[in-house]
Amino acid sequence: MTLEQLRIFVGVAEREHVTKAAEALNVTQSAASGAVAALEARYGVPLFHRVGRGIQLTEAGRGFLEEARAVLGRAAHAETMLADYAGLARGSLRIVASQTIASYWLPAKLAAFHERHPQIAVELAIDNTEGAAAQVLSGAAELGFVEGEVDEPALAHWKVGRDPMVLVGREEAERIDEAWLRTARWIVREQGSGTRSTFEDVLRTRGFDPAQLTIAMTLPSNEAVRTAVEAGAGVAVLSRLVVARALKAGDLVELPLGLPDRAFHALRHKERYRTRAADALTDLIKEQVA
Repeated sequence: MTLEQLRIFVGVAEREHVTKAAEALNVTQSAASGAVAALEARYGVPLFHRVGRGIQLTEAGRGFLEEARAVLGRAAHAETMLADYAGLARGSLRIVASQTIASYWLPAKLAAFHERHPQIAVELAIDNTEGAAAQVLSGAAELGFVEGEVDEPALAHWKVGRDPMVLVGREEAERIDEAWLRTARWIVREQGSGTRSTFEDVLRTRGFDPAQLTIAMTLPSNEAVRTAVEAGAGVAVLSRLVVARALKAGDLVELPLGLPDRAFHALRHKERYRTRAADALTDLIKEQVA
């Protein structure tokens, strides 16, 4: 079994699609299919169900996926540690961020980092808060940036910024009370999203059960939620970073819910090797925030 076979297996398993995995990994479709077939043939264990034109992980495949991710994470960690001895003259930095941060808050900081350290290649993955924490925990990413709360003893976390949250809709509302909250049509992010968990936590602190909300749509991105609200499908709570242009253009109006700011947090594994590149990025962010 080779690291390349593991890399291809993980890519296919995460997408449940050979062609899409091959494109993402920059290998041919036959190479991707061959790598999976070689693993199955060598150990005599089917890793995927072939259902029509689709594929799904078998029970063995699901267990192997967790182990394969761990092996790839350790290999990447070893490579990073060796490359770090060259200082900041070359190398790479793998980070993961939740959608709001990756799309609106982090890009300017990464641009400044690139200007300061042009030989460091930054690889940014996007996931929700739960997924980002899982990537840092597994070693797939060295740093994570999330807006939700993360309760994981193995991860160090600290505040790196603040984010105003706002309730937006197409039409004005004079008063937001419990009856209004229950009858409004809500457009929300998926479970595990920091945006959703922050809003639900605010409701609970005010004595309102989020289960009483009438959820019209659950959508996988901030942009999809904002667009649905602009189309008149309902109301939503989003970061002001996400809706600033729409508010300025008059496509949305801010409704008087009086939400507190939420914190952006950085994450890193407490026991994994800390690279100079990661320290350089966190130092730059501290400078900008200060």
